[in-house]
Amino acid sequence: MKNYKTNVHNSLFSLRKYLFFFVMIAFVITCSLLLFLNGLNIEELNITKSAFSTFLNILILSLIFTLIHNTYYRFLVEKPVQQILDATHRITNGDFKVRIEPINTFGKTNELDIIINNFNEMAEELSGIETLRNDFISNVSHELKTPLSIIQNYAALMQNEKTTDLERKEYSKSVYETSQNLSKLITNILKLNKLENQKIFLETYEYNLSNQLTECLLCFESIWEEKNINIEVDIDEHIMLNADEELTSIIWNNLYSNAFKFTPKNGTVSIKAKKYENLITVSVSDTGCGMSSETGKHIFEKFYQGDTSHATKGNGLGLALVKKIIDIINAQIYIESELGKGTTFTVKLDIQENKTKNI
Repeated sequence: MKNYKTNVHNSLFSLRKYLFFFVMIAFVITCSLLLFLNGLNIEELNITKSAFSTFLNILILSLIFTLIHNTYYRFLVEKPVQQILDATHRITNGDFKVRIEPINTFGKTNELDIIINNFNEMAEELSGIETLRNDFISNVSHELKTPLSIIQNYAALMQNEKTTDLERKEYSKSVYETSQNLSKLITNILKLNKLENQKIFLETYEYNLSNQLTECLLCFESIWEEKNINIEVDIDEHIMLNADEELTSIIWNNLYSNAFKFTPKNGTVSIKAKKYENLITVSVSDTGCGMSSETGKHIFEKFYQGDTSHATKGNGLGLALVKKIIDIINAQIYIESELGKGTTFTVKLDIQENKTKNI
């Protein structure tokens, strides 16, 4: 950590300021005397005698003005500037808890108070960003470590001479599935990072939402057949939407994935899509374990998984991606859930608001 030590304080006496005040006062007094004495009949001897005392007075006045000016400048300018410098150095060294007290000179807000207020707001934002960054790194490290440990363990078992061919086949299947989950995790991290930290240029055009919902659903056919899940589809035909097709496909894929993950064998997943004038509603329902109201409050947070029994099947980034895209395309998403009965995610898309825009 760097050690900064900056001192902007000057002494109360400054030769440069003293000479400045001396010249100014001498000029003012000289001009005033010339104007006052012009036309008056005063002996030259008297003028000469008073010149020396006038010069001393100018010296003394210059000193007084210099001390007053430097005192004022030190306490009302240099002191807050020093506080700001010290605070910026602490920010540079990673101390985001630093705050500066406002000056409010004579009960009024000045420019330095505005700078201090802006600095405090900046420090508050940086503190929040640093906390999110640390949490994100911690969560990513944990999420990466888990599948890597599984892969290493199964790889070690496969190298064991006592392992049978049937066991090796099972272990290789587990390694393959875990590597797929790891690939999805990294892909979702990259997507979320791009959506959060880069300027997004939406490529909007009108496309058939009904076809998109059906095509995305068919990608999960192997999963619902394996679990013998009943599929209920109620999608209006030819629902046209003007939006970014690539981004909206991420929404449906993640909602479908979430529904199939939590739906048990012989359960039911329902997909509905309806158009009401300028509003489109898409609902994805499952008959899974459901969630509590407390879980519902955090379900869109990164790496949050309400049901830890399914933690190995996901990475807690899918719904975070969904929420981010929902915000980008100016849509809305709602959750209805009951423990033991299932969950319904409903997305509402306003056709009038889904126009081209840059984020």
